[in-house]
Amino acid sequence: MRAKALSLLQELTDAHSISGFEDEVRAIFIDELEEVGPLATDKSGSVVCVHANEGPRVLIAGHMDEVGFMVQNITPDGFIQFITIGGWWNQVMLGQRVQILNRDGEKIPGVIGSKPVHFLSPSQRDSPVAVESMFIDIGANSRREVTDDYHIQLGAPIAPLSAFTHMANANLFMAKAFDNRVGMAATIQSAQILAEMDHPNELIFAGTVQEEVGLRGAKTLANFTKPDVAIVLEGPPADDTPGFHSAESQGRLGGGVQIRLFDPSAIANPRLAELAIETAELANIPYQVTVRRSGGTDAGSFHLANSGIPSVVLGVPTRYIHSHNAIIDINDYLAMLSLTIALANELDQSKVDGLTRYL
Repeated sequence: MRAKALSLLQELTDAHSISGFEDEVRAIFIDELEEVGPLATDKSGSVVCVHANEGPRVLIAGHMDEVGFMVQNITPDGFIQFITIGGWWNQVMLGQRVQILNRDGEKIPGVIGSKPVHFLSPSQRDSPVAVESMFIDIGANSRREVTDDYHIQLGAPIAPLSAFTHMANANLFMAKAFDNRVGMAATIQSAQILAEMDHPNELIFAGTVQEEVGLRGAKTLANFTKPDVAIVLEGPPADDTPGFHSAESQGRLGGGVQIRLFDPSAIANPRLAELAIETAELANIPYQVTVRRSGGTDAGSFHLANSGIPSVVLGVPTRYIHSHNAIIDINDYLAMLSLTIALANELDQSKVDGLTRYL
């Protein structure tokens, strides 16, 4: 499982797929799962693969999109002004490489710049640079060169450019977009593994669009697939670096899969969360229980959809998400994959019915 996981993670993190432009990740999903079951998309672009047995409809989903940027303007001398897509912190952006997807499908490299520090006043040096004062330099000399020679137009999507990197610690890996390519890799791998098993349900494997800009794809996907229960796979922020109290960490690299009970977007179905914890313990899968004061996932849309979908979020703790260089422990990913498979096998008709039996 590890070798396949690393191959998938590299292919997925290399993909250029910001919110609204998820084509490359969708193509990987389709290529990997075309022999598992029927494939379909909703009209927003979320993609689904179904492996049907009799039983409840169990959705296993990750979001395909990553945070990125979009071309907002091109200056007369060929610099590109941009807007952010998804949640960025200004201080992680300057000096970083990006790729702009032009209208021919080519990726044009560039770097995010601003006025050099040498020309800033002391007060300016101590203040974060506003996005409006940043630009992307692709080496062009004029607006005409950008549009006519490089075929870049307003609205072109821009993704971080960062190589998938094996770190000195053999279990740690660094790349862009682990949020949420870990979820997409686990969705794909769990589909391939569960398709070979005698599971007690109808499994719906999915990649959603536009999670990073408001959990949008999950809304249409829930209506499209009408699941009875949802398992959301994510790459949430780790809290094991300087500035946190280690004794209070709920997202430590190497600590196992996160089972999220709460964030402002959703409260996990308590019975489903307890089943996830019991399943992890019985299978000796390392896990971390998480209650978050901020953030959100596609569960925020799923649990409110239709007449209500009991949902739980499983995650791989990830350092430095929403930046060019995030870090994961592959053992946490494997723990999430194992728990996803084990939990899916537990969700027979009786247990799914029990999740929402209130009378």
